[in-house]
Amino acid sequence: MKATVYSISPYEKPYFDTKGEKGGISFFLHKEPLTEGSVSLAEGSDAIVVFANDQVTAGVLDKLHESGVKFIATRSMGMDHIDLEKAKALGIKVANVPHYSPHSVAEHSVALMLALNRRLNQANQKVRNHDFELDGLVGFDMHGKTVGLLGAGEIGEVSVKILSGFGCKILIYDLEENKELIDKYQVKYESIEEVCKRSDIISIHAPLTKETKHLIDKEKINWMKKGVMLINTARGAICETEALIDGLKEGKIGYLGMDVYEHEKGLFFEDHSNDVVQDDLFIRLLGFKNVLITAHQAFLTHEAIKENMETTIQNLNDWAKGKKAMHEQ
Repeated sequence: MKATVYSISPYEKPYFDTKGEKGGISFFLHKEPLTEGSVSLAEGSDAIVVFANDQVTAGVLDKLHESGVKFIATRSMGMDHIDLEKAKALGIKVANVPHYSPHSVAEHSVALMLALNRRLNQANQKVRNHDFELDGLVGFDMHGKTVGLLGAGEIGEVSVKILSGFGCKILIYDLEENKELIDKYQVKYESIEEVCKRSDIISIHAPLTKETKHLIDKEKINWMKKGVMLINTARGAICETEALIDGLKEGKIGYLGMDVYEHEKGLFFEDHSNDVVQDDLFIRLLGFKNVLITAHQAFLTHEAIKENMETTIQNLNDWAKGKKAMHEQ
């Protein structure tokens, strides 16, 4: 089997270099993301391997089909970047990585909470300027605060365990209740309105679906406590960006931590340090001192990368052997 890999990062390359030959797969690695302009790189390949920033649209899929591509392995949990209905119609099989270290994202979400709360960016900058006064750096105890989780799958479950260690009270909005979390950590499942109204901190751990797109909008933000901390390490489009900006301007949102951004495609995972960024909404977000943004790196731990790569390559190995991929959709 021949497989073209798009959006390859240096930390991923060793896995494809060492695993490919063992499974009888020849990998062709490219730094370029998948777009209609880069489909030609997959010419002659049986499969492509993509990431969350690749644009696997209907138009791209048509061109891939014409090139003979039969399989798409995405090295991500989410698949909102792939037109799955179009792929099915063309007979192109798709597989994802439904599980990798949930600790990576859960720990990153808590890191954002702590960094915002204790104003670590500002503190570090003051020290670098030899300013050792403590004015403007007052935080709050996490102990006793109410944290609302929107979504409590694997990542949310780990978040519960971490936050319980701080002594937080935890509310959850989810379609399904986890009895173990209720019994062991005394979490309470509530409506989204109650979670928004009662939480000091709200952390998003839901998948992006038609139902969750813009789940956090102006109405939900108006329900929240004044000065609430909002954390999103899930998917950018779950939050309506304009509503976030309005909430920040009005002081309703006191702290905003984001590892994802609604319009991150074409921005994140690329070096724009010598460019003029054209996204006015993103520039406005950067202007708030109480906003902390990381560029979709919550998953980026050695353990998560290893599990992600091994599952992706296993999916390809299954196809190469004429079997259904372990995590085929």
